[in-house]
Amino acid sequence: MTIDPGDTVPLTTTGELVTRAAAARAAVASFNVITLEHVEAVIAGAESVPAPVVLQVSENAVRFRGGRLLPLARAAVTAAEHADVPVALHLDHVQSEALLHQAADVGFSSVMYDAARLPYAENLAATRAAVDWAHARGLWIEAELGQIGGKNGRPPLDAHAPGARTDPDEARDFVADSGVDALAVAIGSAHAMTTRTAALDHALLKQLSAALDVPLVLHGSSGVPDGELTAAVAGGITKVNIGTALNVALTGAIRDFLADRPEAVDPRGYLTVAREAMTRAVARALQVLGATIA
Repeated sequence: MTIDPGDTVPLTTTGELVTRAAAARAAVASFNVITLEHVEAVIAGAESVPAPVVLQVSENAVRFRGGRLLPLARAAVTAAEHADVPVALHLDHVQSEALLHQAADVGFSSVMYDAARLPYAENLAATRAAVDWAHARGLWIEAELGQIGGKNGRPPLDAHAPGARTDPDEARDFVADSGVDALAVAIGSAHAMTTRTAALDHALLKQLSAALDVPLVLHGSSGVPDGELTAAVAGGITKVNIGTALNVALTGAIRDFLADRPEAVDPRGYLTVAREAMTRAVARALQVLGATIA
């Protein structure tokens, strides 16, 4: 990654990257970042391909950082401005209005507003209000319909549980009435999966793609095998969210490093191998998705 304080480039926007990917029937990868090492690894992995990328910060990550968005946001903005590939910033799974209202002032071009836990009518009303606020400030906004599951330690829903899949007719009405720019759909993936065993409902994806005129987003992609991911992109998924795969790479690298060096106390040693492992995971995911700079 090139680090030259005098050579910065403007951030791109999530909307631009997703629009470009949709036109090419491809997908843009959006990686959840928690630490500066995550940020550096995502950009380094994207530069190695090379491919555009989205850095996304979740409300859970902000909570982990003491409820303060600005420090990590500023680090991400600075790293993105020195990247050799297009980089956008996205605020992910936001439920707090206070956090939503910080997005426009700290470098984020997009927000995923998450009211999917609410009954349909309440989800729609809350999302419509968030869309109105976001669009007035030039922000691209994503929402979720159906329950992807696996957030905050909750298990994924059974495939046949009510609400476990996104209904195409309901989704069509939701998109029209809410005004969202993209929709995350529940088609069989789950958040926080550490094994790649998810089986996607490609027939449902085909129905959703035909029913909706906005880009479709796949959450919980860390648990989706390569073939399922490429089929999902071919079927209409345009933004692919990846988070747990980076944490698996980071944690595994640190465990191995400390097992071999029980006397180690300098974090730079194990954070270096952790960052390298995440960089490889990013590059691999981008190659699976076929994400490149046209």
